[in-house]
Amino acid sequence: MKQFLILTLAAVLGGGISIGTYKMMGLDQQQVMVQEVKTTPATLTNGNSGDLLVPSTPSNRSFAALPSDFTLAAKKATPAVVHIKNTQEVQAVANPFGGGDPFGGFFEDFFFGGPSFRDRGGQPRKNESTGSGVIISTDGYIITNNHVIDKAEKVEVTLNDQRSYEARVIGTDPSTDIALIKIEGSDFPTLSVADSDAVEVGEWVLAVGNPFNLASTVTAGIVSAKGRNINIFDDRSAVESFIQTDAAVNPGNSGGALINTNGDLIGINTAIATPTGTYAGYSFAVPTSIVNKVVSDLKTYGMVQRAYIGVMIQNLDGNLAKELGLDITQGVYVDSLVIGGSAEEAGMLSGDVITSVDGYPVNTVAQLKERLSKRSPGDFAMIGVNRNGRSKDLSVMMRNRSGNTEIVTKASLISKTFEKLGAELEEVPSEDLAKLRIRSGVRVSKLLNGQLKQRTDVKEGFIITKINEKPVASVEQVSEILQSYSGRGIMIEGKYPGSNSTYYYAIGL
Repeated sequence: MKQFLILTLAAVLGGGISIGTYKMMGLDQQQVMVQEVKTTPATLTNGNSGDLLVPSTPSNRSFAALPSDFTLAAKKATPAVVHIKNTQEVQAVANPFGGGDPFGGFFEDFFFGGPSFRDRGGQPRKNESTGSGVIISTDGYIITNNHVIDKAEKVEVTLNDQRSYEARVIGTDPSTDIALIKIEGSDFPTLSVADSDAVEVGEWVLAVGNPFNLASTVTAGIVSAKGRNINIFDDRSAVESFIQTDAAVNPGNSGGALINTNGDLIGINTAIATPTGTYAGYSFAVPTSIVNKVVSDLKTYGMVQRAYIGVMIQNLDGNLAKELGLDITQGVYVDSLVIGGSAEEAGMLSGDVITSVDGYPVNTVAQLKERLSKRSPGDFAMIGVNRNGRSKDLSVMMRNRSGNTEIVTKASLISKTFEKLGAELEEVPSEDLAKLRIRSGVRVSKLLNGQLKQRTDVKEGFIITKINEKPVASVEQVSEILQSYSGRGIMIEGKYPGSNSTYYYAIGL
Protein backbone atom coordinates (compact mmCIF):
# COMPACT_ATOMS: atom_id res chain seq x y z
CA MET A 1 0.00 0.00 0.00
CA LYS A 2 2.86 2.34 0.88
CA GLN A 3 4.54 1.63 -2.46
CA PHE A 4 1.27 2.31 -4.30
CA LEU A 5 0.93 5.72 -2.55
CA ILE A 6 4.50 6.63 -3.47
CA LEU A 7 3.92 5.78 -7.13
CA THR A 8 0.66 7.72 -7.16
CA LEU A 9 2.33 10.79 -5.64
CA ALA A 10 5.16 10.59 -8.18
CA ALA A 11 2.68 10.45 -11.05
CA VAL A 12 0.76 13.48 -9.76
CA LEU A 13 3.93 15.52 -9.24
CA GLY A 14 5.25 14.52 -12.67
CA GLY A 15 2.01 15.57 -14.32
CA GLY A 16 2.05 18.92 -12.52
CA ILE A 17 5.62 19.61 -13.56
CA SER A 18 4.85 18.70 -17.18
CA ILE A 19 1.82 21.01 -17.30
CA GLY A 20 3.76 23.85 -15.69
CA THR A 21 6.62 23.43 -18.15
CA TYR A 22 4.15 23.30 -21.04
CA LYS A 23 2.61 26.65 -20.05
CA MET A 24 5.92 28.33 -19.16
CA MET A 25 7.26 27.55 -22.64
CA GLY A 26 4.14 28.96 -24.26
CA LEU A 27 3.34 25.71 -25.99
CA ASP A 28 -0.31 25.98 -25.00
CA GLN A 29 -0.55 29.05 -27.26
CA GLN A 30 1.60 27.82 -30.10
CA GLN A 31 0.20 28.50 -33.55
CA VAL A 32 0.26 25.81 -36.19
CA MET A 33 0.88 26.63 -39.83
CA VAL A 34 0.03 24.43 -42.76
CA GLN A 35 2.57 24.20 -45.55
CA GLU A 36 3.53 22.08 -48.51
CA VAL A 37 6.06 19.40 -47.65
CA LYS A 38 8.78 21.54 -49.18
CA THR A 39 11.68 19.44 -50.26
CA THR A 40 15.10 20.17 -48.78
CA PRO A 41 16.16 23.56 -50.44
CA ALA A 42 -1.54 6.10 -61.48
CA THR A 43 -2.93 5.44 -64.19
CA LEU A 44 -1.40 3.08 -62.05
CA THR A 45 -1.08 -0.21 -63.73
CA ASN A 46 -1.03 -3.80 -62.72
CA GLY A 47 1.99 -4.37 -64.97
CA ASN A 48 0.57 -3.18 -68.30
CA SER A 49 2.11 0.11 -69.40
CA GLY A 50 -0.77 0.78 -71.75
CA ASP A 51 -3.45 0.73 -69.05
CA LEU A 52 -2.80 3.71 -66.84
CA LEU A 53 -4.81 4.40 -63.71
CA VAL A 54 -6.66 1.11 -63.49
CA PRO A 55 -8.11 0.74 -59.97
CA SER A 56 -7.36 -2.42 -58.09
CA THR A 57 -10.07 -4.35 -56.27
CA PRO A 58 -10.73 -2.79 -52.85
CA SER A 59 -9.47 -4.91 -50.02
CA ASN A 60 -11.72 -6.84 -47.70
CA ARG A 61 -11.13 -5.13 -44.39
CA SER A 62 -11.28 -6.88 -41.06
CA PHE A 63 -12.05 -4.62 -38.16
CA ALA A 64 -11.75 -7.41 -35.63
CA ALA A 65 -8.01 -6.97 -35.16
CA LEU A 66 -5.27 -4.49 -35.92
CA PRO A 67 -2.58 -5.53 -38.41
CA SER A 68 0.37 -7.14 -36.66
CA ASP A 69 2.86 -5.65 -39.13
CA PHE A 70 3.09 -3.88 -42.46
CA THR A 71 5.97 -5.78 -44.04
CA LEU A 72 4.10 -7.08 -47.09
CA ALA A 73 2.70 -3.65 -47.95
CA ALA A 74 6.12 -2.03 -47.49
CA LYS A 75 7.86 -4.64 -49.65
CA LYS A 76 5.27 -4.12 -52.39
CA ALA A 77 5.46 -0.33 -52.41
CA THR A 78 9.10 0.50 -51.73
CA PRO A 79 10.55 -0.54 -55.14
CA ALA A 80 8.07 1.75 -56.97
CA VAL A 81 8.81 4.88 -54.91
CA VAL A 82 11.72 6.91 -56.28
CA HIS A 83 14.02 9.70 -55.15
CA ILE A 84 13.84 12.89 -57.25
CA LYS A 85 16.49 15.60 -57.45
CA ASN A 86 15.59 18.98 -58.94
CA THR A 87 18.49 21.07 -60.22
CA GLN A 88 17.91 24.67 -61.20
CA GLU A 89 19.95 27.79 -61.78
CA VAL A 90 19.49 30.54 -59.20
CA GLN A 91 20.56 34.11 -59.90
CA ALA A 92 22.62 35.17 -56.88
CA VAL A 93 22.39 38.75 -55.66
CA ALA A 94 25.60 40.69 -56.10
CA ASN A 95 26.98 42.50 -53.04
CA PRO A 96 26.08 46.19 -53.64
CA PHE A 97 28.87 47.32 -51.30
CA GLY A 98 31.64 45.57 -53.24
CA GLY A 99 34.51 43.55 -51.84
CA GLY A 100 33.02 41.49 -49.05
CA ASP A 101 30.03 41.23 -46.82
CA PRO A 102 29.99 44.43 -44.69
CA PHE A 103 27.88 42.68 -42.08
CA GLY A 104 30.51 40.10 -41.22
CA GLY A 105 28.77 37.11 -42.77
CA PHE A 106 25.43 37.43 -40.95
CA PHE A 107 23.39 37.96 -44.10
CA GLU A 108 25.52 35.39 -45.93
CA ASP A 109 24.63 32.64 -43.49
CA PHE A 110 21.11 33.72 -42.61
CA PHE A 111 19.76 34.44 -46.09
CA PHE A 112 21.89 32.41 -48.44
CA GLY A 113 22.35 29.27 -46.36
CA GLY A 114 26.12 29.19 -46.15
CA PRO A 115 29.41 30.71 -47.26
CA SER A 116 30.26 32.11 -50.72
CA PHE A 117 28.17 35.31 -50.65
CA ARG A 118 31.36 37.34 -50.84
CA ASP A 119 32.77 35.27 -53.68
CA ARG A 120 29.85 34.90 -56.06
CA GLY A 121 29.76 38.47 -57.28
CA GLY A 122 26.20 37.98 -58.48
CA GLN A 123 27.04 34.97 -60.66
CA PRO A 124 24.37 32.30 -61.16
CA ARG A 125 24.64 29.20 -59.00
CA LYS A 126 23.06 25.76 -59.06
CA ASN A 127 20.45 24.97 -56.46
CA GLU A 128 19.30 21.43 -55.69
CA SER A 129 16.18 20.20 -53.91
CA THR A 130 14.88 16.71 -53.42
CA GLY A 131 11.58 14.88 -53.17
CA SER A 132 9.85 11.63 -54.03
CA GLY A 133 7.78 10.11 -56.81
CA VAL A 134 5.73 7.00 -57.62
CA ILE A 135 6.27 4.88 -60.74
CA ILE A 136 2.86 4.27 -62.29
CA SER A 137 3.69 2.31 -65.45
CA THR A 138 6.29 -0.22 -66.50
CA ASP A 139 7.52 2.15 -69.25
CA GLY A 140 8.56 4.85 -66.79
CA TYR A 141 5.75 7.32 -66.07
CA ILE A 142 6.10 8.80 -62.59
CA ILE A 143 3.72 10.87 -60.46
CA THR A 144 5.15 13.52 -58.14
CA ASN A 145 4.22 16.93 -56.79
CA ASN A 146 4.41 20.02 -58.97
CA HIS A 147 6.43 21.82 -56.29
CA VAL A 148 9.03 19.02 -56.36
CA ILE A 149 10.00 19.64 -60.01
CA ASP A 150 8.92 23.28 -60.37
CA LYS A 151 11.38 25.42 -62.38
CA ALA A 152 13.75 22.46 -62.79
CA GLU A 153 16.46 22.60 -65.43
CA LYS A 154 17.28 18.97 -64.76
CA VAL A 155 15.23 16.27 -63.04
CA GLU A 156 17.16 13.22 -61.86
CA VAL A 157 15.36 10.09 -60.70
CA THR A 158 17.01 7.41 -58.57
CA LEU A 159 15.26 4.08 -58.11
CA ASN A 160 15.25 1.97 -54.99
CA ASP A 161 17.93 -0.27 -56.56
CA GLN A 162 20.13 2.84 -57.12
CA ARG A 163 19.65 3.00 -60.89
CA SER A 164 19.62 6.65 -61.96
CA TYR A 165 17.85 8.35 -64.90
CA GLU A 166 17.27 11.85 -66.20
CA ALA A 167 13.53 12.50 -66.47
CA ARG A 168 11.53 14.78 -68.74
CA VAL A 169 8.47 16.66 -67.58
CA ILE A 170 5.28 15.54 -69.34
CA GLY A 171 2.96 18.02 -67.68
CA THR A 172 2.15 19.84 -64.45
CA ASP A 173 -1.02 20.94 -62.68
CA PRO A 174 -0.42 23.60 -59.98
CA SER A 175 -4.14 23.53 -59.11
CA THR A 176 -3.70 20.09 -57.52
CA ASP A 177 0.10 20.18 -57.09
CA ILE A 178 0.45 17.07 -59.26
CA ALA A 179 3.07 16.57 -61.98
CA LEU A 180 3.80 13.75 -64.43
CA ILE A 181 7.36 12.98 -65.48
CA LYS A 182 8.92 10.12 -67.46
CA ILE A 183 12.13 8.14 -67.56
CA GLU A 184 13.15 5.99 -70.50
CA GLY A 185 13.23 2.24 -70.06
CA SER A 186 11.02 -0.77 -69.48
CA ASP A 187 9.97 -3.29 -66.85
CA PHE A 188 10.03 -0.76 -64.04
CA PRO A 189 8.33 -1.75 -60.75
CA THR A 190 4.90 -0.13 -60.31
CA LEU A 191 2.16 0.35 -57.74
CA SER A 192 -1.45 -0.60 -58.32
CA VAL A 193 -4.03 2.01 -57.45
CA ALA A 194 -6.89 1.66 -55.01
CA ASP A 195 -10.09 3.69 -55.04
CA SER A 196 -9.55 6.48 -52.50
CA ASP A 197 -13.33 6.94 -52.27
CA ALA A 198 -13.42 3.60 -50.46
CA VAL A 199 -10.87 4.69 -47.87
CA GLU A 200 -12.39 5.17 -44.43
CA VAL A 201 -11.46 7.31 -41.45
CA GLY A 202 -9.59 5.14 -38.94
CA GLU A 203 -8.06 2.92 -41.62
CA TRP A 204 -4.36 2.09 -41.32
CA VAL A 205 -2.10 3.62 -43.99
CA LEU A 206 1.63 3.88 -44.77
CA ALA A 207 3.62 6.82 -46.12
CA VAL A 208 6.57 5.85 -48.33
CA GLY A 209 9.18 8.36 -49.46
CA ASN A 210 12.60 9.92 -48.97
CA PRO A 211 12.46 12.39 -46.06
CA PHE A 212 15.68 14.34 -45.42
CA ASN A 213 17.29 12.34 -48.25
CA LEU A 214 16.81 9.13 -46.23
CA ALA A 215 15.91 6.76 -49.05
CA SER A 216 13.00 4.34 -48.87
CA THR A 217 11.51 5.37 -45.54
CA VAL A 218 8.17 3.87 -44.42
CA THR A 219 5.96 5.30 -41.66
CA ALA A 220 2.52 4.20 -40.43
CA GLY A 221 -0.61 5.95 -39.18
CA ILE A 222 -4.35 6.09 -39.66
CA VAL A 223 -6.63 8.17 -41.85
CA SER A 224 -7.77 10.92 -39.49
CA ALA A 225 -10.01 12.83 -41.92
CA LYS A 226 -11.08 13.00 -45.57
CA GLY A 227 -12.02 15.86 -47.86
CA ARG A 228 -9.78 18.27 -45.94
CA ASN A 229 -9.32 21.76 -47.41
CA ILE A 230 -6.30 23.58 -45.94
CA ASN A 231 -6.14 26.53 -48.40
CA ILE A 232 -2.53 25.91 -49.34
CA PHE A 233 -2.68 26.54 -53.10
CA ASP A 234 -2.63 30.11 -54.37
CA ASP A 235 -4.77 29.31 -57.40
CA ARG A 236 -8.40 30.20 -58.08
CA SER A 237 -8.85 26.80 -59.73
CA ALA A 238 -7.30 24.95 -56.80
CA VAL A 239 -8.80 21.56 -55.97
CA GLU A 240 -8.11 20.65 -52.33
CA SER A 241 -9.77 17.62 -50.81
CA PHE A 242 -6.91 15.94 -48.98
CA ILE A 243 -6.70 12.67 -47.12
CA GLN A 244 -5.45 13.66 -43.66
CA THR A 245 -3.33 11.14 -41.77
CA ASP A 246 -1.06 10.96 -38.76
CA ALA A 247 1.62 8.98 -40.64
CA ALA A 248 4.88 10.86 -40.22
CA VAL A 249 5.74 12.90 -43.33
CA ASN A 250 8.70 15.30 -43.56
CA PRO A 251 10.57 17.42 -46.13
CA GLY A 252 11.56 15.08 -48.95
CA ASN A 253 8.38 13.00 -48.67
CA SER A 254 6.63 15.28 -51.19
CA GLY A 255 5.40 13.29 -54.17
CA GLY A 256 5.73 9.99 -52.32
CA ALA A 257 3.11 7.30 -51.86
CA LEU A 258 0.32 6.99 -49.33
CA ILE A 259 -0.71 3.33 -49.44
CA ASN A 260 -3.22 1.04 -47.75
CA THR A 261 -2.30 -2.17 -45.95
CA ASN A 262 -2.45 -4.07 -49.24
CA GLY A 263 0.34 -1.86 -50.59
CA ASP A 264 -1.93 -0.09 -53.10
CA LEU A 265 -1.70 3.62 -53.79
CA ILE A 266 -4.46 5.77 -52.31
CA GLY A 267 -2.79 9.20 -52.40
CA ILE A 268 0.27 11.36 -53.10
CA ASN A 269 1.83 12.90 -49.98
CA THR A 270 1.89 16.67 -50.40
CA ALA A 271 1.68 18.78 -47.24
CA ILE A 272 2.05 18.86 -43.46
CA ALA A 273 0.60 20.92 -40.63
CA THR A 274 3.54 22.13 -38.59
CA PRO A 275 4.80 24.91 -36.29
CA THR A 276 8.42 23.96 -37.02
CA GLY A 277 8.74 23.00 -40.70
CA THR A 278 8.95 19.32 -39.82
CA TYR A 279 6.31 16.73 -38.96
CA ALA A 280 4.18 17.68 -35.96
CA GLY A 281 1.19 15.38 -36.11
CA TYR A 282 -0.74 15.63 -39.39
CA SER A 283 0.06 15.14 -43.06
CA PHE A 284 -2.05 15.54 -46.18
CA ALA A 285 -2.20 13.55 -49.41
CA VAL A 286 -3.92 14.21 -52.74
CA PRO A 287 -6.36 11.28 -53.12
CA THR A 288 -6.20 9.01 -56.16
CA SER A 289 -9.75 10.10 -57.03
CA ILE A 290 -8.18 13.43 -58.05
CA VAL A 291 -4.78 12.12 -59.19
CA ASN A 292 -6.24 9.69 -61.74
CA LYS A 293 -7.97 12.34 -63.85
CA VAL A 294 -5.04 14.77 -63.65
CA VAL A 295 -2.48 12.17 -64.73
CA SER A 296 -4.67 10.85 -67.55
CA ASP A 297 -5.15 14.37 -68.94
CA LEU A 298 -1.48 15.32 -68.62
CA LYS A 299 -0.48 12.18 -70.51
CA THR A 300 -3.09 12.67 -73.25
CA TYR A 301 -3.29 16.45 -73.68
CA GLY A 302 -0.32 17.90 -71.80
CA MET A 303 -2.69 19.80 -69.52
CA VAL A 304 -5.77 19.14 -67.39
CA GLN A 305 -9.20 19.46 -68.97
CA ARG A 306 -10.93 21.12 -66.04
CA ALA A 307 -14.71 21.39 -66.03
CA TYR A 308 -16.88 24.07 -64.40
CA ILE A 309 -20.60 24.47 -63.70
CA GLY A 310 -20.62 28.26 -63.33
CA VAL A 311 -21.50 28.98 -59.68
CA MET A 312 -20.19 31.08 -56.78
CA ILE A 313 -20.43 28.93 -53.67
CA GLN A 314 -19.60 28.62 -49.97
CA ASN A 315 -19.81 26.01 -47.25
CA LEU A 316 -23.09 25.78 -45.39
CA ASP A 317 -22.93 25.49 -41.60
CA GLY A 318 -25.25 25.98 -38.66
CA ASN A 319 -24.66 29.72 -38.40
CA LEU A 320 -25.23 30.41 -42.10
CA ALA A 321 -28.29 28.13 -42.14
CA LYS A 322 -29.76 30.05 -39.20
CA GLU A 323 -29.02 33.39 -40.87
CA LEU A 324 -30.68 32.28 -44.11
CA GLY A 325 -33.53 30.44 -42.46
CA LEU A 326 -32.62 27.07 -43.94
CA ASP A 327 -33.67 23.70 -42.56
CA ILE A 328 -30.37 21.95 -43.39
CA THR A 329 -26.89 22.64 -42.02
CA GLN A 330 -24.68 20.70 -44.45
CA GLY A 331 -24.09 21.20 -48.15
CA VAL A 332 -22.75 23.84 -50.53
CA TYR A 333 -24.68 27.08 -50.65
CA VAL A 334 -25.06 28.71 -54.09
CA ASP A 335 -24.47 32.47 -53.67
CA SER A 336 -24.88 33.32 -57.33
CA LEU A 337 -24.58 31.91 -60.84
CA VAL A 338 -22.64 32.82 -63.97
CA ILE A 339 -25.08 34.29 -66.46
CA GLY A 340 -25.49 31.83 -69.31
CA GLY A 341 -23.41 29.25 -67.43
CA SER A 342 -24.06 25.52 -67.20
CA ALA A 343 -25.79 25.61 -63.80
CA GLU A 344 -28.11 28.45 -64.77
CA GLU A 345 -29.08 26.73 -68.02
CA ALA A 346 -29.81 23.52 -66.08
CA GLY A 347 -32.26 25.39 -63.84
CA MET A 348 -30.15 25.94 -60.72
CA LEU A 349 -31.08 29.04 -58.69
CA SER A 350 -29.24 31.34 -56.32
CA GLY A 351 -30.06 30.11 -52.82
CA ASP A 352 -30.04 26.43 -53.76
CA VAL A 353 -27.97 24.12 -51.58
CA ILE A 354 -25.97 21.48 -53.48
CA THR A 355 -26.21 18.21 -51.58
CA SER A 356 -24.96 15.54 -54.00
CA VAL A 357 -23.16 14.82 -57.27
CA ASP A 358 -24.15 11.68 -59.17
CA GLY A 359 -25.71 10.29 -56.00
CA TYR A 360 -22.66 10.88 -53.79
CA PRO A 361 -23.35 13.13 -50.77
CA VAL A 362 -21.61 16.52 -50.85
CA ASN A 363 -21.30 18.39 -47.56
CA THR A 364 -18.47 20.84 -48.32
CA VAL A 365 -16.97 22.86 -51.15
CA ALA A 366 -13.91 20.58 -51.04
CA GLN A 367 -16.06 17.50 -51.61
CA LEU A 368 -17.94 19.20 -54.45
CA LYS A 369 -14.70 20.19 -56.19
CA GLU A 370 -13.31 16.68 -55.75
CA ARG A 371 -16.39 15.17 -57.41
CA LEU A 372 -16.39 17.64 -60.29
CA SER A 373 -12.61 17.33 -60.79
CA LYS A 374 -13.20 13.85 -62.22
CA ARG A 375 -15.21 15.33 -65.10
CA SER A 376 -14.23 16.98 -68.39
CA PRO A 377 -15.91 19.72 -70.43
CA GLY A 378 -18.90 18.19 -72.23
CA ASP A 379 -19.62 15.66 -69.48
CA PHE A 380 -22.97 15.67 -67.68
CA ALA A 381 -23.26 15.57 -63.91
CA MET A 382 -26.46 14.89 -61.96
CA ILE A 383 -26.41 17.48 -59.21
CA GLY A 384 -28.81 17.20 -56.31
CA VAL A 385 -29.98 20.43 -54.67
CA ASN A 386 -32.16 21.33 -51.74
CA ARG A 387 -34.50 24.17 -52.66
CA ASN A 388 -36.79 25.52 -49.96
CA GLY A 389 -36.66 22.20 -48.14
CA ARG A 390 -37.36 20.05 -51.21
CA SER A 391 -34.88 17.87 -53.08
CA LYS A 392 -34.37 18.30 -56.80
CA ASP A 393 -31.99 16.69 -59.32
CA LEU A 394 -30.50 18.76 -62.14
CA SER A 395 -28.61 17.43 -65.16
CA VAL A 396 -25.75 19.86 -65.73
CA MET A 397 -23.47 19.83 -68.79
CA MET A 398 -20.04 20.99 -67.70
CA ARG A 399 -17.89 23.47 -69.62
CA ASN A 400 -14.31 24.77 -69.60
CA ARG A 401 -13.27 28.17 -68.28
CA SER A 402 -13.95 29.75 -71.67
CA GLY A 403 -17.58 28.63 -71.48
CA ASN A 404 -17.45 25.91 -74.14
CA THR A 405 -16.74 22.20 -74.33
CA GLU A 406 -13.64 22.26 -76.54
CA ILE A 407 -10.58 20.24 -75.59
CA VAL A 408 -7.61 22.53 -75.00
CA THR A 409 -4.18 20.99 -75.52
CA LYS A 410 -0.78 22.27 -74.54
CA ALA A 411 0.17 22.31 -78.23
CA SER A 412 -2.75 24.60 -79.07
CA LEU A 413 -1.87 26.97 -76.24
CA ILE A 414 1.74 27.08 -77.38
CA SER A 415 0.57 27.86 -80.92
CA LYS A 416 -1.62 30.75 -79.73
CA THR A 417 1.13 32.11 -77.50
CA PHE A 418 3.73 32.13 -80.25
CA GLU A 419 1.23 33.61 -82.70
CA LYS A 420 0.95 36.61 -80.40
CA LEU A 421 4.71 36.74 -79.94
CA GLY A 422 5.14 36.52 -83.69
CA ALA A 423 7.85 33.93 -83.94
CA GLU A 424 8.60 30.31 -84.65
CA LEU A 425 11.15 28.91 -82.22
CA GLU A 426 13.44 25.90 -82.21
CA GLU A 427 15.76 24.34 -79.67
CA VAL A 428 19.50 24.95 -80.09
CA PRO A 429 21.95 22.02 -80.51
CA SER A 430 24.37 21.62 -77.63
CA GLU A 431 27.39 22.23 -79.87
CA ASP A 432 26.02 25.64 -80.90
CA LEU A 433 25.42 26.52 -77.25
CA ALA A 434 29.01 25.55 -76.44
CA LYS A 435 30.35 27.86 -79.17
CA LEU A 436 28.39 30.76 -77.71
CA ARG A 437 29.43 29.79 -74.18
CA ILE A 438 25.85 29.67 -72.94
CA ARG A 439 24.11 26.92 -70.99
CA SER A 440 20.74 26.98 -72.72
CA GLY A 441 18.61 28.88 -75.19
CA VAL A 442 15.89 28.80 -77.87
CA ARG A 443 16.43 30.17 -81.39
CA VAL A 444 14.10 32.43 -83.36
CA SER A 445 13.89 30.44 -86.58
CA LYS A 446 11.26 32.60 -88.28
CA LEU A 447 9.66 35.99 -87.59
CA LEU A 448 5.94 36.41 -88.15
CA ASN A 449 3.58 39.35 -87.81
CA GLY A 450 3.54 39.82 -84.03
CA GLN A 451 4.97 41.70 -81.08
CA LEU A 452 8.63 40.97 -81.82
CA LYS A 453 8.40 42.30 -85.37
CA GLN A 454 6.18 45.26 -84.50
CA ARG A 455 7.92 46.41 -81.31
CA THR A 456 11.58 45.42 -81.71
CA ASP A 457 14.34 45.04 -84.28
CA VAL A 458 15.10 41.45 -83.35
CA LYS A 459 16.44 39.35 -86.24
CA GLU A 460 15.97 35.71 -87.18
CA GLY A 461 18.70 33.55 -85.64
CA PHE A 462 18.56 35.39 -82.32
CA ILE A 463 18.93 32.98 -79.39
CA ILE A 464 16.70 33.70 -76.42
CA THR A 465 18.52 32.76 -73.22
CA LYS A 466 16.23 34.33 -70.60
CA ILE A 467 12.77 35.83 -70.27
CA ASN A 468 12.28 38.11 -67.27
CA GLU A 469 15.58 36.73 -65.95
CA LYS A 470 14.33 33.13 -66.10
CA PRO A 471 16.64 30.84 -68.12
CA VAL A 472 14.93 28.99 -70.97
CA ALA A 473 15.99 25.66 -72.42
CA SER A 474 13.02 24.54 -74.52
CA VAL A 475 10.18 25.85 -76.68
CA GLU A 476 7.71 24.48 -74.14
CA GLN A 477 9.43 26.36 -71.34
CA VAL A 478 9.21 29.62 -73.29
CA SER A 479 5.48 29.01 -73.78
CA GLU A 480 4.91 28.39 -70.08
CA ILE A 481 6.73 31.57 -69.10
CA LEU A 482 4.89 33.66 -71.69
CA GLN A 483 1.53 32.28 -70.53
CA SER A 484 2.34 33.18 -66.92
CA TYR A 485 3.05 36.78 -67.99
CA SER A 486 0.03 37.13 -70.29
CA GLY A 487 -1.23 40.72 -70.21
CA ARG A 488 2.05 42.06 -68.83
CA GLY A 489 5.41 43.22 -70.12
CA ILE A 490 8.38 40.91 -70.59
CA MET A 491 12.13 41.40 -71.04
CA ILE A 492 13.78 39.02 -73.49
CA GLU A 493 17.53 38.48 -73.15
CA GLY A 494 19.81 36.67 -75.58
CA LYS A 495 22.67 36.56 -78.06
CA TYR A 496 23.35 36.48 -81.79
CA PRO A 497 25.76 33.88 -83.20
CA GLY A 498 29.19 35.40 -83.72
CA SER A 499 28.67 38.15 -81.14
CA ASN A 500 29.80 38.34 -77.56
CA SER A 501 27.26 41.02 -76.70
CA THR A 502 24.00 40.40 -74.82
CA TYR A 503 20.86 41.97 -76.30
CA TYR A 504 17.64 42.93 -74.55
CA TYR A 505 14.18 43.40 -76.03
CA ALA A 506 11.10 44.56 -74.11
CA ILE A 507 7.58 43.85 -75.35
CA GLY A 508 4.07 43.63 -73.95
CA LEU A 509 1.79 40.59 -74.05
